Amino acid sequence: MSSAASDGQCCVVRVSGGRFFERLWGTPVTTETLPTEVPVRAPHRRFRDVTVEVKRDPDGVLRLQANEPLQPYPDRFHDYLWGWAKERPSQIFLAERRAGQEGWASITYAETAEQVGLIAQALAERNLGSERPILILSGNAIEHQLLGLAALCVGVPHAPISVAYSLVSQDLSKLKYILKLLDPGLVYAADAARFARALAIPEMQGREIVVGTPSNDVPHATQFAKLLSGGSAASLKQAADKVGPDTIAKFLFTSGSTGVPKGVIITQRMINANMKMFEQVWPFVVERPPVMIDWLPWSHVFGGNHNIGQVLRSGGTLFIDDGRPLAAEFERTLRNLRELSPTMYLNVPKGFELLAPALANDRDLRNRFFADLDTMFYAGATLPQHLWDALTDIARRERPHDTPSMISSWGLTETAPGALALNRHDAEIGNIGPPMPGQEVKLVPNGGKLEIRVRGPNITPGYWRMPDLTRQAFDDEGYFITGDAVAFIDDNDASRGFRFNGRVVEDFKLSSGTRVHVAEVWARARQALGPLVFDVVVAAPDRDDLGLLIFPPAGRAIDDIYRDALRKALRQMNSGITASSRAIARALVLKEPPSLDAGEITDKGSLNSRGIRERRAADVVRLYDDADPEVIKP
Repeated sequence: MSSAASDGQCCVVRVSGGRFFERLWGTPVTTETLPTEVPVRAPHRRFRDVTVEVKRDPDGVLRLQANEPLQPYPDRFHDYLWGWAKERPSQIFLAERRAGQEGWASITYAETAEQVGLIAQALAERNLGSERPILILSGNAIEHQLLGLAALCVGVPHAPISVAYSLVSQDLSKLKYILKLLDPGLVYAADAARFARALAIPEMQGREIVVGTPSNDVPHATQFAKLLSGGSAASLKQAADKVGPDTIAKFLFTSGSTGVPKGVIITQRMINANMKMFEQVWPFVVERPPVMIDWLPWSHVFGGNHNIGQVLRSGGTLFIDDGRPLAAEFERTLRNLRELSPTMYLNVPKGFELLAPALANDRDLRNRFFADLDTMFYAGATLPQHLWDALTDIARRERPHDTPSMISSWGLTETAPGALALNRHDAEIGNIGPPMPGQEVKLVPNGGKLEIRVRGPNITPGYWRMPDLTRQAFDDEGYFITGDAVAFIDDNDASRGFRFNGRVVEDFKLSSGTRVHVAEVWARARQALGPLVFDVVVAAPDRDDLGLLIFPPAGRAIDDIYRDALRKALRQMNSGITASSRAIARALVLKEPPSLDAGEITDKGSLNSRGIRERRAADVVRLYDDADPEVIKP
C-alpha cells in the first residue's frame, strides 16, 4: 500500500494485528508481509461530489442521471488478481479462522494467483460451461473464493447458494429446484460430512462432487486438493481467450416475494461497471485499499459482489468473520474486532444493533475498532434513529477531529448491487444517496409514491431460464422494474440523495380506501418494539384498522409480563398518531417461527410479509377477533 495520498491531504498510521496472521499452510507471516502504512483521509476528502440532472416528462415521470460520465472499466474482473499478484505479491488477500488452529490462516495475492491458475487449468479440462456451471454449497472460505475466481478465468459461471438451503431446510426443496434449473456439472462443499444429506439426494446423481474434507458418507468425491494439480495450460488459454464483458460470471439466487428462487444472471460487465461507479463516488476505496472484517455471505450480492469486489478491485484485505449478527454468535465477531482494525466496516442493522453497546462498554474494543476506520456502511434496512444516534455519538467521541463517516447505498441483486450510493459525510439518517455515474434512473408515480426503475451497464440481462419473468422485469424502455419506492431528501436538489420509501407491492388499502405505507409503519414498529421482537408483519388489507403479527425472539416466554411490555411499547408508538393508516390498533404474538421452506423468511433473514399473511390467514382472522384473549390492544 502507498504510504502517502496523491494530494498530500493525509497523515500516516500503522495497521495493527500482524502477529495474528498465518499463511495458508501455517507458515508464520511477519508484519513486513502486511500492508504496514496507510493514509487516513479527512472525512470531507473521502467522497467525490455528484451532480444530478433531472428531467420531467409530461406524465409526471422523472428521469435522473449523474452529470459525471462513467469512466472506462475492464472487461474481466479477475484481471485485478493478476495485477495485484505482480504489484504486491506478499500482501494478504484473504484470511480466515480454522478449526483447531490458533490465529488466522491466510493467503497472499501471489499465492492466490498461483492456486487460481492451477484450479482454472483443471476446470478447463472438464465439461463445464454456462449449461453445466459450478454449484457451491458451503459458505465463505478461502477455497470457496479460489474456486469462484478460477471459474471466472475459464468462463464457467458459478452459483454460491445459501448454506441454509442445504443445512436448515427440512425438505431441501429449494436446493432441488436449483439443481434442476442449473444442471451443474460440478458441486463443491467444504466439509463432506456436514453436507452429506444434501449431497446424497437423487438430484446430485451424475455430477462431480468436490469436497474439501472427505467423508465416508460421500464416497467417490473428488478432493479439492486434486484441482490444485492443475491441467493443460493450452486448454486454459483457449477457454480464457473467450471470456469477455458479457460472459456470465455467476448466478445469484433471490426468492423475493414469490418464494421461488430466481437465478439472477451476473455478467463480468455488471461487476466491473459497478465497481467503477463506486470508485467514482468513493475514491477512498482505491486510494486507501480496504481492510474488511466481514461475515456477509457470498451467496448474496452484498457480500459476494460488493464486499469481496471492493477488496479485490482495490487490492485490499478481507478477514472472513466467523461470527454472525445473532446473540449466540456475535461474540466471535467481537473477538475478531478486538484483534484487527478495519478501514471499512459493513453490516446489516442487526449487526450494528449488537455492536453499539459493545463499543460503548469496552474501551479497548472501541479503540481498536476506530483506529483506522474511514466508514461504517449499513444496508438491507434503515438504521433506527436511536441506533444511528448511538453509533455517531461513539464515533465522534472516539475520533472528534476525523470522525468516520456513516454511509449507505441502495440496490438489488439485479443491479450488481449498487445503483444509488451516499457520498456525503454527516448525511441524514436513511439517506441512500444519489444515482451513481452511469446509472439511469426513472421515477414513476405509483400510489402516491415514486417507484424507482434503473437502466445501465450494471443491470442484469435477466433470470436464467425464466423468459417470462425476465420480460416482466423490464418496462418497454428497458428499465428494470425494482418495485421499490424512494423519496427526495431535498425536492430541489437530487444530488443530496434519496431515502428508501418502501416496496410499492407491499402497500395495501384499509376498508376505508386509505392507503397504508407499510415500510413506514414497519420501521416505527421495529424501533418502538426493539428487542421485544424478532420481527413484525403489518396487517391487513381491507380491514378497518392496522394490526401487527409479532414474531418473538427465540426462547422468549410468551406470558403476561411480555404482553404488557408489548402493550406499553405500542402505546408509545401510537402517541400523537390518530390516522387509522398509521396507528396500530391490535397485535398478536405468533408461536410458530417463520418458515424458510414455506417461503416466509428468506435466507437473508428478512420476512416475506405478503406470503406470511397469506399462509397464516387463520392468524389474521384471530388478530381481528376482539373476543380472542391473546389479542393485544394498546
